[in-house]
Amino acid sequence: MDNENLNWITSLRVLATFSVIFLHSASGILYLYGTISAFDWWIGNIYDSIVRFCVPIFLMISGTLILSKDYESTREYLKKRVLRIFHPFLFWSILYISIDLFHKINKGEYLTFLQIFKFILIKLKTGASFHFWYIYMIIGLYLFFPIIQKWLKKSDDDQIKYFLIIWFFSLFTKLPIIDKLIPPIEISYFSGYIGYPILGYYLTKVNFNFKKKKVIYLFLILIGILITILATFFMTQYKGKFYDGFYNYLTPNVVITSIGLFLLFKDFIKINSNIILTLSNYSYGIYLAHIFVMAMLEKLGISYTFINPIIGIPVTSILCLTISTLIVWGINSFPFGKYIAG
Repeated sequence: MDNENLNWITSLRVLATFSVIFLHSASGILYLYGTISAFDWWIGNIYDSIVRFCVPIFLMISGTLILSKDYESTREYLKKRVLRIFHPFLFWSILYISIDLFHKINKGEYLTFLQIFKFILIKLKTGASFHFWYIYMIIGLYLFFPIIQKWLKKSDDDQIKYFLIIWFFSLFTKLPIIDKLIPPIEISYFSGYIGYPILGYYLTKVNFNFKKKKVIYLFLILIGILITILATFFMTQYKGKFYDGFYNYLTPNVVITSIGLFLLFKDFIKINSNIILTLSNYSYGIYLAHIFVMAMLEKLGISYTFINPIIGIPVTSILCLTISTLIVWGINSFPFGKYIAG
C-alpha cells in the first residue's frame, strides 16, 4: 500500500480513537436507567450506539495493515508488532496501578509488602484499567496473525468469504431469543474478534462496482445504528434495567455499521491534514491515556453531568482527546519517550 492508499486509514483511525473516548464519556449515564430523566438516558443510548464501531474499526485497520504485509520471519513480526505495543502498555499499567495504590494508602489502608505485590499481580492479570481489556485481546490476535496471514495468502476469495459468512452468522448465537432457536452446532472456531481483522483485510482488497455505493454504505451505517438504539431500548424496558447485549462488539448490528463506515472511508473519504496525521500517530497512546485524563476531568466536575448530556458528552470528549494528545506528545518529546508513550 502506498501513502495515498493509507490516507483513508489514517482518518478512520482518528475517528475510531475519538469514538472510544466519546463512548466512555457517554456510557456512565446508561446504567442510571430509571433514576434519571428519559431524555437524558436516550441521549446516552443514542450517542453510545452511534460510536459502537470504534473497536471493530481498530481491528479491521489492523487486519488491513498487518495481514497484507510480508515479514521476513515470525520473529521479525513479533518484534515489530507485539513488542511495539508492549512497552507503552507496561508504562501505562504501572501508572494506573500506582494511582490505585496511592488512593488506597491515602484512604488510610495499611498494606503489607505481600498485599501490595498481590494487588499488582491481580491488576496485571485483569488489567490495570478497565479499558486495557482491548490490549490483552489484541495481543492474543497479534500472536495468531502469522498463522492467519499464511492462510490468507493461499486462500482464494471464495474461501475467505466462506469464513466470513459463517463468522457473521455465528454472531447470532448470542442474541436473545435467537440463541434458543439455533441447534448446538460447534461453530466457535469461526467466532470471536478474529473475524474483524480478516473482514478488514478482505474489504480492502475487494473493489465493489455496484451503483450508488455511497447510499448503500450510509444505509448500512444507519440501519446498524438504529437496530442498536431501538433493540437496546426495548430490551432495557423489558428487563427494567440497562441491557447492553446489543452494544456488544460481536453483534450483527455493530458489524453492519462497521462495514458501512469502513467502506465509506475507503471509497469516498480522503482527508489531508497534519492534525489528523498527528492524532493518528498518537492514537495508541491516546487510547491508553484517556481514562486517566477522564478521571482528572471528572474530579474537576467535567463530565456528562456538568451540563445537559447532549452538550456535556461531546465537550468532555473533545477536552479529553485534546489533553490526552498533549500528554502523549509531551512524553514523546523526552529521550526514549516514544517507546513508552504509545
